[in-house]
This record gives sequence, structure tokens and C-alpha cells, in this order.
Amino acid sequence: MVKKLRIPIIIAFALMAVYSLTFMFKLNFQFDFESFFPKDDPELAIFKDFIKDFETDDNFLLIGLKREEGIFDQKFLTDLHDLTIKARDLPHVLEAESITKFSYPLITPFGVTAIPAIHIDDPSKYPMEREKLLEDERLLDYLVSRDGKSTAIALKTVDAIRLDQSKELLGGLEALIDSYDFEESHLLGRAVFQKELVRMQVREILVSTIIAGTLVFLIMLFIYRRALTVAIALTSIGLGMTLFMGYLGISGQALSAMTGLYPILMIIVGTSDVIHIMSKYLDELEKGNPPNSSILVTIKEIGLATLLTSVTTAVGFTTLLTSKITPIREFGVNAAVGVMIAYVTVVLFTSAVLSFYDLNKLTSEKTRTNFWNKWMTWAYKASFNNKAIWTSIIAFLVFCGVGISMVTTNYKIESNLPIGAKITKDYYFFEDEFVGFRPVEVAVTTDGNIYDYEIMKEINKVEEKFKEDGHFKAIRSQTMVYKSIAQMYGGNNHDNYKFPETEAEYNKYKEIAAKIPKLSNNILVGKNAKKARVISRMNDVGADSVKVIVENLDTWINQNTDTSLVNFNVTGTAMLLDKNVEYARRSLLTGLAIAIIIVGFLMALLFKNWRYLIIALVPNIFPLLFAGAILGFLNIELEAGITIVFAIIFGIAVDDSIHFLSRFKIGQVNGMSVEESLKNTFLETGKAICITSIILFFGFMVLLFSVHPPSKSIGILIGITLVTALLSDLFIIPLMIRLLIKR
Repeated sequence: MVKKLRIPIIIAFALMAVYSLTFMFKLNFQFDFESFFPKDDPELAIFKDFIKDFETDDNFLLIGLKREEGIFDQKFLTDLHDLTIKARDLPHVLEAESITKFSYPLITPFGVTAIPAIHIDDPSKYPMEREKLLEDERLLDYLVSRDGKSTAIALKTVDAIRLDQSKELLGGLEALIDSYDFEESHLLGRAVFQKELVRMQVREILVSTIIAGTLVFLIMLFIYRRALTVAIALTSIGLGMTLFMGYLGISGQALSAMTGLYPILMIIVGTSDVIHIMSKYLDELEKGNPPNSSILVTIKEIGLATLLTSVTTAVGFTTLLTSKITPIREFGVNAAVGVMIAYVTVVLFTSAVLSFYDLNKLTSEKTRTNFWNKWMTWAYKASFNNKAIWTSIIAFLVFCGVGISMVTTNYKIESNLPIGAKITKDYYFFEDEFVGFRPVEVAVTTDGNIYDYEIMKEINKVEEKFKEDGHFKAIRSQTMVYKSIAQMYGGNNHDNYKFPETEAEYNKYKEIAAKIPKLSNNILVGKNAKKARVISRMNDVGADSVKVIVENLDTWINQNTDTSLVNFNVTGTAMLLDKNVEYARRSLLTGLAIAIIIVGFLMALLFKNWRYLIIALVPNIFPLLFAGAILGFLNIELEAGITIVFAIIFGIAVDDSIHFLSRFKIGQVNGMSVEESLKNTFLETGKAICITSIILFFGFMVLLFSVHPPSKSIGILIGITLVTALLSDLFIIPLMIRLLIKR
């Protein structure tokens, strides 16, 4: 039967691979901030409704320039002004703002006019103008640094700028900046994040695929010592990856932030399946069975167990559907599909190819020594040391308890930036010199009219609280218009930059406001005057810290503003992204609970014995606890991307437990005693799970070459934790078998 089917199977897979390749090369990358907003979150709905009347709060691109001797130099200011003017003509730029374009309103007998804040052509005025600018809260930390050595040009870009638009804008901007001889230049904004993070994704895929593929090749060559065997294995793994990438293309998906994990995942899952199939097939050949019957036994005994392991791994990934973050949900579904594609490829294609070859062509005499028998026999004997095992379990649980208590969720934006990349250096430049990237916005709504004096006075209260808090900088609202007019009447002295104290004074300023040049290029009041906004930015202090700051601010607002007149809601893109941390904790526990229930149900169907169910599940709690402890001890923030670690760990760890128990049960069914079955399981399946664990460990350690910090953390967590999973299979499962299975 196998001989009749193997040629058609190989041809069918070859045709599918060719078809997949045509779609694989059509895949494109994307990075969409909005996709990381928590799905169905009530605050997201409020935010989306609010910004309908406004621009988004991340439609900016900052150009940071530094001169160590100070920015008040005629050539530097001339180039700065020229760059500001030319930047307005770049594609997808709506406006450009810098200190050389900033002006102070001036009242004259002929009306209101404006004078420039800096007279570029008159250096004699620089000392006085420098002192004045460094006192102006409208500019400080926004367009000029406190030490006067750095300045910024703020470009307003189109709303929700796309990746293709970002590349076009940055291409022109970088060429423009290079035409000057600035000492330092830095860029920060949505367009930069999109371009650079997509570039990182492309690098991650290429590097991880090459390194992981090379590593698997070397390990398998060392184990099997036959180029043919390694070639069959790598062809199967590569075929599975090709079919998976083709599936992504056929389904019309774009490669997103989680894409860099796909190659390693497919290589690791495919390798695990290949080794279990190949090891069993070689074992059958060593018994003297012909290839045809050996492959049938392999498919019958290992194919079913591998099917269950693939399903349980897929279930582990589908639990990510409990996440409210779209890229993680998509990763969960795609990873589950990838696992099943790898299984079908290995069981059909690999088995079909293996059946052509006998033992001598697939392995050398050196690999058929007593090496694995020696070590598996030692492990079997060591599993009798109950005292040492129980002592280790207790110490392990104490270790995990301490580590888990140290887990932090104080996620920072910098944690996702590529290591050593220019975007990361630029990010730190703005954090140190200005106020960083994190926008914070207060949505203001009223049933009255925003321009009413009493309402505007309440807005000013909140703005003043922002300043007093110390965390918020570059604060901008409609009140700045009236404060600027007050300053104008006070001779443009900074001390007079105050909100009018009386309604009569306020109404006077309202009349003047229509006659002076715009002081801000942001829309601060909605078209129907029912909504307004207070815009600011703050340093990247971490999601948990921001949550405390915002909660304190909300409490102050509720206690100190007239909520019958106006409502205030702290919101913004960064605030919504921070909520992912909170949802990550919830979805992690929910997802794992669902996975354990589903996997338990599947194992109950397979083993039809509650004792086997307990034996299979309990040891796989240990790797999850260990992963949590490592998070704490290594101070790795538990954020949305890291939560996928637990799904991967549980899915993969359960695999080896199922293989171990399946082989043990076969021995029981064939009339062996408990100890005979256990010893036989150690010698056959123990060898396979050791080999797969070695490859899995080094495979995930490939992520140490990543420039993406969360990917590095994922590699460390999974690699180290899978060692715990192996030890659980080799020592805790036998311990539980001897306790629960008496026959």
C-alpha cells in the first residue's frame, strides 16, 4: 500500500510547494499602530469617537538637531530655518514648526502684528532671545532643550500615515537633512517607527531562518551522520515552511510585528515531528523489519501520538484568541495552522520518502552504539530516587514562588525598539533632550460651548495641574491663545503668560484672538465647539507608572473641576497601548485555563483513564511556573508579546509527555509490567524526546541573535524552560506512574 502511494504523495507535495512559492513572494510587510489597540475596549470606542473631530495625537514627525556649543549660531539658525521651510514641501507633510518660525504677537496703534522670536540676521540679539526662549513654556522641551544645545522641527503629517507614505516622506527628508552639515540629527515619530520596525521584521525573518536552519542541519548531521537523512529532514522542514508561507499569501495576510517568530516556530515544530517519525522508523529497521512494514508501524504508533501532540500544540496557540490584541490573535491562529501543516507534511511526505531507504543508507554504524541506551538507562535508574526528586520539586516550587512574586508589568516603549539601531538612539535622544514620544491627551467634552469663560477656566485648571505634576511637558490647549495675548499686553514678559482672571478680560482677548497669527498648528477645539483637547507628551516611565499617574490625575480632576459643566477623560494612543498589559495578564490566565481543559479532554479520549490524564498534565505545570519565575528574576516585563511564551511552552511541553505516555501505554497493552514498560519507554521515546529537546533548546536560542528585545526574551524563556519540561518528563512522570499505576 505504501509503495503505491508514495510517488503520488511526493508529486502532490511538489506541486503544492510550487503553487505556494508563487504566493509566498507576493507577501508584504505592514506595521499598523491601531492594530495593537485592545479590541472591543470601551475606551477605544470613546477615543475613536473623540478624534473624529480632531487630528490623531501621533501625526507628528520630530527632527532633532544638536550643536554642542549651542544652537544660537547664525549659520546653524539659517540652516534650521531653511530646513523648516523646505520640509513643508515634502510629501505627506502638512506643516512645519520650529523656533525660527515662532513669533510673539505685538499690539500697535495699527492693530496686532507679530515679531520673530529670533532675529536670525542680527546675532547681537541672540543672548537676550536665548534667555527669553528658554523661559517660554510653549517651546521648552518641545522645540528647544533646557540647555539650549538642541532644537527640534515639528512636522505635522497626514493622519494615520501608511507605510508606503512613511517611506516616501523619510526618503525625501533624510536626503534633505544630509544636504546640511548639522553635527547631529535625529528623527522620531509614527513614520519612523513604521519604516524601521518593518525593516527589523525583514531582518528577523532572514537571520532567524538562516541561523536556525544551519543549526538544525549541524545537530542532525552530528546525530545521524548521514547526509541523506539530514537532507530528508531538512527538505521536509523546508517544505512545511514553504506551504505555511504560501498559506499566508493565499489567505491575503500581510506580515506583521509577530512575523519574526514564524520561521523558528515552523523549523522547531517540523524538526520535532521529523525526529519522532525518523527515530521510530530507524528503531523498527534495527529490529530487522523491512522498510514497508517499518513505515506502517511508525505511522500507526507515532503518527497517532504526533497527531495528538500537534493538536495540543495548536490548541495552545489558539488560546491566544483570548487576547484583545489583533496581531497576537492572528499569530495564534496562524501558528496553529502552521503546526498542522508541519504535521501533515511530515507524516505524509517524510514517511513516503523514508520508505525508499533501508537502515544502512539512513544512519551509520557509529550512531547505532550504546550511547543513548547508556544515558537512558542511567535516567531510568535515577528516576527511582524518590527522595531526591521530591526534594528537588519542593526547592523548585519555592524558587518559582519567589521569582513569580518579582514579575513586573511596567512595560516601556523602549522595550520593543531594535537593539543598537539608529531609531533606538534617536528615541533616547528625544527622551533625554526633550520629552520623548509618548503622547498623553485629555479629551474635553461639554453640553455647553467650549469658548464659554467658565468652561475654559476649568480647562485651564487641568492644564495647570499637568504642569504642577511634573511628568507632562509640551502642554498645549486652547488656553495658550489667551495666555499669549495676556503676555502680549504685558510686554511679552514670560511672567505675564497667565489665563485671564476675569470674564471681561477674557472676552476682550477673544476678540483679539481672531486677529493674530496661529500659535499652534494643532486643532484644539472641535468644529461645533462641544469638544476640546489638552495635548502633552511625557517620558517613557512605564505602563504601570503611567497608570498610577493617570489615576491620580483622574482623582484630582473629579475632586477639583466642575463636572456638571465639562467632562475630562485622559486618553490617547499610548494610553490605549498601555492597556494591553492589563489585558495580557487576563488573557494569559484565561488562555492557559482553556488550553488545559481542551488538552485534558483530548488526552482523556486518547488514554481513557483519569490517571493518565493527571500524569500528563501535572508535570507540564512546572515549565509554566519556571517561565514565570525567569520573568521575575531576569526583570523581563510581562507585556503583550511575551504572553505568547506560555502558549508555546505549554503546547510544546505537552508534546513530549504525550509521546512518553503513549509509548508506556503501548507496553502496558502488550502485557508488560509497569517497570518493563517504563524502561522500554526510556530507551525508545526517551531518546527521541532528548534529541528534540536539544534541537528545540538551540533552535529557540537562535533568537539571541535577534535585535528585537522581546524576541530575545522569548528565546531565553522558551529555551531554558524546555529543559525543565524534559526533566519533568524523565523524572516526574515516572514518579507519578509508580504512584498511580499499580499494575
